[in-house]
Amino acid sequence: MLFYRGMTCENVTINGDQGTPITAYVAKPSGPGPFPGVVLVHHLPGWSEFYIETTRRFAHHGYLAICANLYERAGQGNPDDVAAKVRADGGIADAQMVGDTEAAVKWMRAQGNHNGRVGIFGSCSGGRHAFIYACQRKDVDACAELWGGRVVMGKEELNAKTPVAPIEMTKDLCCPLIGLFGNDDRAPSPEQVNQHEAELKKHGKTHEFYRYDGAGHGIWYWHRPLYRVEQAMDGWSKVLAFFGKHLAK
Repeated sequence: MLFYRGMTCENVTINGDQGTPITAYVAKPSGPGPFPGVVLVHHLPGWSEFYIETTRRFAHHGYLAICANLYERAGQGNPDDVAAKVRADGGIADAQMVGDTEAAVKWMRAQGNHNGRVGIFGSCSGGRHAFIYACQRKDVDACAELWGGRVVMGKEELNAKTPVAPIEMTKDLCCPLIGLFGNDDRAPSPEQVNQHEAELKKHGKTHEFYRYDGAGHGIWYWHRPLYRVEQAMDGWSKVLAFFGKHLAK
């Protein structure tokens, strides 16, 4: 694996759901490529420093990477404040997320130094969203879902913004899936992860699930007490190997 210490990073504007312009952060490795692509779907805390840094980390490992600001319609400013506003409003609609993410995938596929393959990556709500996207669209080649909560949903949790439980979409999953989960997590709980995997097996979907003892939600979040260094580094190696297998040409 080559490491690209040189890279260019910038904000770009893409036309999101229903043509609404939104901002996306882009990191590109130096060199001619062609490079595989990774579209990052940020977590519930928003378009945060963790996701901006993770976008750069994928570029360091040889990927064109883009992370769209799914909360842009809620205003500018401190990501924590914007995320709090979005949470108070019941989150973003799944359909809007799909439209915004599709715009990021289209941006990726339009790049001259892209190799034609795209992975989608998300954690927490972004893991759920990445899985939904890979079930509703056919334009990604691999999906990484990290501790995606509310893939399994009770009927009482469904509403206009989240009308269908993602687990019900499993039959339409368009690409191989990797899942990382902490066994101390409650959202998703180990029981929900088992349900999620059973549905994947039922429909014959290519997947790799890894469950970590001594870890709960947010294993990779270096800025929080949730961080688990050994499990995080093992998870990174698993995701990079998975994307390398399915996205490199």
